[in-house]
Amino acid sequence: MTGLMQQIQRGTRHTPPRLLIYGTEGIGKSTIASQAPKPIFIQTEDGLDQIDCASFPMATKFSEVVGALSALYSEEHDYETVVIDSVDWLERLVWDEVCREYGVKSIEKADGGYAKGYAHALTQWREVLNGLDALRKDRGMAVVLLAHAKVEKFDDPESVAYDRYSPRLHKHASALITEWCDAVLFATRKFRTESEDAGFNRTRSIAVALGKDGGERVLRCVGCPSCTAKNRYGLPAELPLTWASLMAAMTDTSTQTSSTNEGEHTNG
Repeated sequence: MTGLMQQIQRGTRHTPPRLLIYGTEGIGKSTIASQAPKPIFIQTEDGLDQIDCASFPMATKFSEVVGALSALYSEEHDYETVVIDSVDWLERLVWDEVCREYGVKSIEKADGGYAKGYAHALTQWREVLNGLDALRKDRGMAVVLLAHAKVEKFDDPESVAYDRYSPRLHKHASALITEWCDAVLFATRKFRTESEDAGFNRTRSIAVALGKDGGERVLRCVGCPSCTAKNRYGLPAELPLTWASLMAAMTDTSTQTSSTNEGEHTNG
């Protein structure tokens, strides 16, 4: 028997991860990315001066980002992780490219307006993601995307509307990138809520940092009302904000999955 049925694959496939790590300024996004195996940064913003890492010159045009991806694909190197720092600053370069194509000064006016520019920008985003997929598939490179966080109002159809953290991207780009990534992780600090006396028989809630240096830094790996997050690795809801902790958790879940699959085959 030949044909498509002969190409069916079974079991888990151990491919390099595609991660989006987002959080507030100064939380340590670039630092954790620099701890990845042999990283090379594609910069779209300043912020690496105090981090010992390899990086391309800061990109000021969309074509320079594409050029960096092309160089990593076609030229000899020993880098194992490609990092884009950051995708929300890359979005500005994407919008500039759309404006250039349509001869306008604002993304709002591209192709006659009515928010068409944001939809057209997905073409550039797919070009970037396709380039990253090629590096992952053909060069065996892991992908780490960094982004800043924003607070957005989420209209929950099953509850009342509430505020939550999400990547600082337009909703079209955010939907595309979060679906593409294997994990979307929110970098934040641990706090607990306490009540204090506000006088006149009143109390008020205050946030108290847990740990030293303004609060223990953690990764939220599972979505909740306070933030957007997801992962395809069965990670716990929270991890320390270090690359070693993240990889250890991914290895543990991968080992457990492999053991389960082996047991199923044996029992079968």
